[in-house]
Amino acid sequence: MQTIGFIGTGNIGGSLIRGILNNKLTDAGNIVVYDIDSEKLESFTSETGTRAAIDNSELTTLSDIIILAVKPDAAPAVLDTIKEQLTADKLLISVVLGLSIERMSAASGGRARYIRCMPNVPALVNAGMTCVAMGGTTTGEDKKIAAYLFNAIGLTEFLSEKDLEKVTALTGSSPAYIFVLIESMADAAVLSGLPRALSYRLAAQAVLGSAKMALEAGKHPGELKDMVCSPAGSTIEAIRVLEQKGFRTAIIEAMRACDQRAREIASK
Repeated sequence: MQTIGFIGTGNIGGSLIRGILNNKLTDAGNIVVYDIDSEKLESFTSETGTRAAIDNSELTTLSDIIILAVKPDAAPAVLDTIKEQLTADKLLISVVLGLSIERMSAASGGRARYIRCMPNVPALVNAGMTCVAMGGTTTGEDKKIAAYLFNAIGLTEFLSEKDLEKVTALTGSSPAYIFVLIESMADAAVLSGLPRALSYRLAAQAVLGSAKMALEAGKHPGELKDMVCSPAGSTIEAIRVLEQKGFRTAIIEAMRACDQRAREIASK
């Protein structure tokens, strides 16, 4: 197995490493990591058995595949520190919000092969959705590598980079909307007299089960909704109130605002 280097061991980088190790895709000795927080780096390598690099440059030299998992404002400086080591035999995979393949290539000398990914927070529990765009110099083998790695933390979809720009609100940010939904459902249950912890658990399982049905039942979401709504029943009454309060419009407008802000971040 090729050596994989991770620049950044935060939520996404750390969850991907753990997913790779838990699924036994490679040995811990084949993974090199670097984090600007030295205490965090020491703790992470001690926990996982991965190898620590002394800096970004050494990590890139040691690695065949480099995964860039840092904050957007840190990415340009990091790319500058590794551009001399990014040769044609290196594959650079970015999970940085708003960092286009063009900017990645321009900032790092343009000699490597580039992939841009957009994972989401459920990767922490191996239920992520990662959207992937391939750079023009990548190969079929590179695509297999991306799928192999990111399937370790959930599902993977390959899109054009143009379409990747459109899914921030749909996959990257959407877990936050769902958490608000779960919290609101639980609040209503608490108002009716149920204990808080039980309310959260029941609401979360209802969302999990509904998502599983949407993925596996082979039916339109509207048809699944109709299955729950009996004539003159309590569920259709709830749907009436949701429509009256603008539930659909609120979701659509929130996602439009999210998409616009993501584009603003990407343009900086």
